[in-house]
Amino acid sequence: MKALFNRLRGVERDIIQAPVEDEAAAPFYEPQGNEIAIFEAAWRKRLPVMLKGPTGCGKTRFLEYMAWRLKRPLVTVSCHEDLTSSDLVGRFLLEGDQTVWQDGPLTKAVKAGAICYLDEIVEARTDSTVIIHPLTDHRRQLPLEKKGQEIEAHEDFMLVISYNPGYQTVLKDLKPSTKQRFVGIHFNYPKPEVEERIIAAEAGGLTPDQVARLVAVGQRARVLKDHGLEEATSTRALVYAANLIAAGLPPVDACQAALVSPVTDDPELAEALTEIVRAHFG
Repeated sequence: MKALFNRLRGVERDIIQAPVEDEAAAPFYEPQGNEIAIFEAAWRKRLPVMLKGPTGCGKTRFLEYMAWRLKRPLVTVSCHEDLTSSDLVGRFLLEGDQTVWQDGPLTKAVKAGAICYLDEIVEARTDSTVIIHPLTDHRRQLPLEKKGQEIEAHEDFMLVISYNPGYQTVLKDLKPSTKQRFVGIHFNYPKPEVEERIIAAEAGGLTPDQVARLVAVGQRARVLKDHGLEEATSTRALVYAANLIAAGLPPVDACQAALVSPVTDDPELAEALTEIVRAHFG
């Protein structure tokens, strides 16, 4: 029972983030294309959305920004292989000598008219994926099988999932029947000029030259993704490196800590990444 409560706490770390009204508190987001227009069109028609793209390219920040822009609360669930449909919709729990139903994060979002974000949906169990199907078509219903009920989604409810095609395998991938239920928005790592603006805004305290050098490191490092490196250098990792530099760490040491050590234990790949860093900051 203790393990169950610990898992529930992990799932419901998000419930429910209220929309931010203060203009100054808007999450920083730098558009890469027409993703804002597509999302707003989907929102107006209450269509479910799938955010596709590699780790650390800005999918979550984009959704935080859109929730703020649309003034909707946001419920975020980080999916994992142990996530069950009951973790999402709810379950009966013992409280003293009584059995009490506790709504899961998806049910709470459906009732509250929130945006529910299932992050890395491909990591979840199949039964967790199937449970969302009635919410993604004209029915907009959530079945609570254990209660024998079907919950009508609030008018403002919206379902969003994220999906990283780079990690798909035969055993771990979204079924085509699930993918085609969503409006897809594709993300990639930003163009250099956009990435420079992101890093400058996120870190602060760096000179334009330092920012340009850091982005150049990221651009060259990503080439190694096709030469044995499992994970490409993300925009998020570059922001981490920028923050370490802004905190006073030498650029080479900052890049080593944020861009090299986290992504590979292979000595040759680590040395190749380090050489790229030294070529720009050495």
